[in-house]
Amino acid sequence: MALILGSTSPYRRELLERLGLVFSVAAPRCDEEALKDPSLAPQALAEHLALAKAQSLAATHPGDVIIGADQVCEHQGAILGKPGGQAAACAQLARLAGGTHRLVTALAVVHGAVVLRHTEIAVLHMRPLDAAMISRYVARDQPFDCAGSYKLERGGIALFSAIETADHSAITGLPLLALVRFLTQLGQLLP
Repeated sequence: MALILGSTSPYRRELLERLGLVFSVAAPRCDEEALKDPSLAPQALAEHLALAKAQSLAATHPGDVIIGADQVCEHQGAILGKPGGQAAACAQLARLAGGTHRLVTALAVVHGAVVLRHTEIAVLHMRPLDAAMISRYVARDQPFDCAGSYKLERGGIALFSAIETADHSAITGLPLLALVRFLTQLGQLLP
């Protein structure tokens, strides 16, 4: 059985590589933007998108194990997307500075009729930041492709006073602890 990561995210690919498994990467065959239902709560949206990504590849890869994931940054009930540029990144960080927000990371593993799902919620406490601190950070890490506008695996860790989660890999986009559990259930030998 082949292992396929249904994601174009370089962050998820790097995380999966940590497990030392042979896998391929395929772009999900679904319109993610069209699937973003504004009536869904942040957790439900992440779970819906993760499953849709995995299922979009399952039909064309029967017998393979497909991994789908999605992440939503939620602040005071609102979803913060990827900023796409410097000004939007600075605005997101100014909004989050000195407060608490959540990263909701959903995982869906599909193997034939078997569907395994997990959601990891991280609560992040950001330090108070002034405009100069935010500007320096954004110039350094350029987190334009990251919801919440930070890269914890790089310099973004300095923005936080505390992080509450059972699985720190989920913050980067793929909850490896749950994934290892699922792959083991499906017969993959790890380590």
